Amino acid sequence: MESVLENIINSPKLRIYSKEIDNILTEEQKRRKEFYETTKEGEKVEFINGEVVFNSPVKLEHNKATNLLFRLISSYVSSLNLGFTGIEKVMISLTRNDYEPDICYFNKSVSDKFSPKQMQFPAPDFIAEIISPSSEQTDRVIKFEDYAAHGIKEYWIADPEKKTIEQYCLNKDKDKYELSLKSDNGIIKSYSIPGFEIPIESVFNEEMNLMVLKNILK
Repeated sequence: MESVLENIINSPKLRIYSKEIDNILTEEQKRRKEFYETTKEGEKVEFINGEVVFNSPVKLEHNKATNLLFRLISSYVSSLNLGFTGIEKVMISLTRNDYEPDICYFNKSVSDKFSPKQMQFPAPDFIAEIISPSSEQTDRVIKFEDYAAHGIKEYWIADPEKKTIEQYCLNKDKDKYELSLKSDNGIIKSYSIPGFEIPIESVFNEEMNLMVLKNILK
């Protein structure tokens, strides 16, 4: 149990804190309901800790890395009928927050239950975020903690400027991520997408990406 929660539980002001938290969450749920009702399909927007967060336009290097990684994962997943891969506009609704990850993967047993008009989705097996200066704090702190707390097995953080990928895997005993790999070269193997492995360079180099894609589609 986290020390902050222990301090609250052991405080004589526990009931006061509880009432204040209930009030905060009640107001937050009202804003979240309004968020669902007013969000437009074309917007990339998230609901994080009670606030509506609009994502700014991305740099070309960010967009390229997102599309190159998505192309490899989605092609691999589709070719083997392993489930569903989403990009950018798939809204993940967790206990408190709603995110639109750059890339996410759901195994087949989960994705087979999705409906064609579905707009909110449960926690996936895998998420990749392509960081930028405006999103790095959220990706590395809030999402990092929230994704782990909701059992998302694997989290990749790709940096298009440094051309690196960090791979985090869930420690089920602690509900926290542990770093499995951080590199700008070599092979990265997924723990949650069965059999998926690619050269890290293929996420940032289009020529390498096409070579890997051809092997996937054979």
